[in-house]
Amino acid sequence: MTASSIYPVTWQHDRVLLIDQTRLPGEFHHIQIANYHQMAEAIKTMIVRGAPAIGVAAAYGVYLGARDIYTEEVGEFLPLLENVAEELRHTRPTAVNLFWAIREMLKTAYGSGDNVATIKQQLLMTAQAIQEQDLYTCQQIGDRGLEVLPSSPDKLNILTHCNAGALATAGYGTALGVIRSAWTAGRLERVYADETRPRLQGAKLTAWECVQEKIPVTVITDNMAAHCMQKKMIHAVVVGADRIAANGDAANKIGTYGLAVIAKMHQVPFFVAAPLSTVDFDLQDGTQIPIEERDPIEIYQIGETRLCPEGVDFYNPAFDVTPNSLITAIITEKGAVKPTQLISLQ
Repeated sequence: MTASSIYPVTWQHDRVLLIDQTRLPGEFHHIQIANYHQMAEAIKTMIVRGAPAIGVAAAYGVYLGARDIYTEEVGEFLPLLENVAEELRHTRPTAVNLFWAIREMLKTAYGSGDNVATIKQQLLMTAQAIQEQDLYTCQQIGDRGLEVLPSSPDKLNILTHCNAGALATAGYGTALGVIRSAWTAGRLERVYADETRPRLQGAKLTAWECVQEKIPVTVITDNMAAHCMQKKMIHAVVVGADRIAANGDAANKIGTYGLAVIAKMHQVPFFVAAPLSTVDFDLQDGTQIPIEERDPIEIYQIGETRLCPEGVDFYNPAFDVTPNSLITAIITEKGAVKPTQLISLQ
């Protein structure tokens, strides 16, 4: 197992450093986050993105908010901390790790006694523990995924969509963690990365990560996947998830559902890699997963260049839901299971 050297969220002294993912691949730049308002904005604007990384960032955001509450009365402190949590909750509605991490932080706050200074100290320790646990969890996902990848050919071409790598987690990756483990084990020939319109996370981020790790990568446009499968260029598809329902329906970046349909048609195994914290056992199926809609400028404009004529309408859902019937297995830190068997891991 080889750990990545890419860490999108770093605690440094009294603030958080985030890799500004909106500037990649052209510029590698850290942005300093000194308070929870800045963290909320960074999550909302996708400076930090990917469900596990959002969860880690939100945990530190809760701590930053707590640190700046100036009262020694727990009865005053906790309601103000709830306000911090509420602002962070409203940043990205689909990524369940965001809500999970905030719950963990509030659980710490309410369970750490009646000394505000102690509560703050415990909150920082919890945020750091969430980060460390995610790194370990993703490494386990990588190894569990390696166990269920197709046994032939000896070296696989794996297609992935969006970015579910080190940049999207604490530093190893879910889908790209499986790919990284396959590369380390000598089972990977090449990564095929969908460009992932409209934000181009595959072309910009997944490709960048692979270049940093010296993993062979080929970028294709989203509408080339069917052709590549027809030509038998793809042996497996591995994607991440932002929220998974109890029945195994999985929400991931828009375009994932179509990719799963294509994979089914061509008998290519389709895997979803995600930590158990991404499974929302309160939701019976994928119809209950909230789907974020983003600014249409992401569709009609790249940089300063407008791609579409004035006067047209736009629809820009950030995610779609892949039904469990199209998923070969969901790979978690506890192993890979059929989507309908997720409940056994709870």
